[in-house]
This record gives sequence, structure tokens and C-alpha cells, in this order.
Amino acid sequence: MQAPGYVVLVSELIHDARIIPLDGRPHLPQSIRHWHGDSRGRWEGSTLVVDTTNYSPKSNLLGSAENLHVVERFTRVAADRINYAITLTDPTTWERPWTAVVHLKRSNAIIYEYACPEGNEHVMTDILSGARAAER
Repeated sequence: MQAPGYVVLVSELIHDARIIPLDGRPHLPQSIRHWHGDSRGRWEGSTLVVDTTNYSPKSNLLGSAENLHVVERFTRVAADRINYAITLTDPTTWERPWTAVVHLKRSNAIIYEYACPEGNEHVMTDILSGARAAER
């Protein structure tokens, strides 16, 4: 989603929303740490660049935590395609920065909500039946 001066990236898993300012403000002081870091965005031509620092020591992205620095690049290359590149830097975890690129394509498939099975009697019945069978 985009609003004046901000981009919001929503992740379906656990319903996280990253609110990313685009106004050039500096990162928060290093004494302020967040689970998903402190993100700042800017446009480089048609590419959205998101720079994230200040991860919590309790964070864990592929073994990295508070020393992690992430730069994400979102580039629309066609009406139905976005190239997503992510560069991860943490000298306490990896010898050198590394980058992964994912070519995203719009899908018309149904997206199902990530949800826990509370209240889903069929799932709970099956889980409990399996546990009872294992106990026998």
C-alpha cells in the first residue's frame, strides 16, 4: 500500500505491517531496536529501495540479529512483474554481504489466509484422533 510519504508492506504470515517513511528522515538511534528493524525508503528512478537497520538482538534472520543491515529493491519490470532483490550484510554472521533476487509475477490464484486452527472442529478432531491413536 502507498500513502503520501509512506509505503506499507504487509506480510500475510502473522499479519505484520512495515510502515516505511519515504521523506528522507534518518534511521532511529541505534539504542532503539525493533523485531523487524527500522526501515527507511527512497525512490531511485522506478525502483523502491528500502534500507533497514536497528534489528533487535532477539531477531533472527538466517542466524543474524542486531548487526544485520538489509537493503531491498523493488523494481516493476512489467505490468504483472516485480523484481525483488535483497542484500544482507552482517560481518558477525557472514564473511561478506550477499544478495538474492526473486522475480515476482502477479497471480490470479486465490490467496488463503494464514490462520491457526482454533475453532476448526475438523482439524482439531483429526489432530486429537491422531494423538489418541499414538497413545494406544
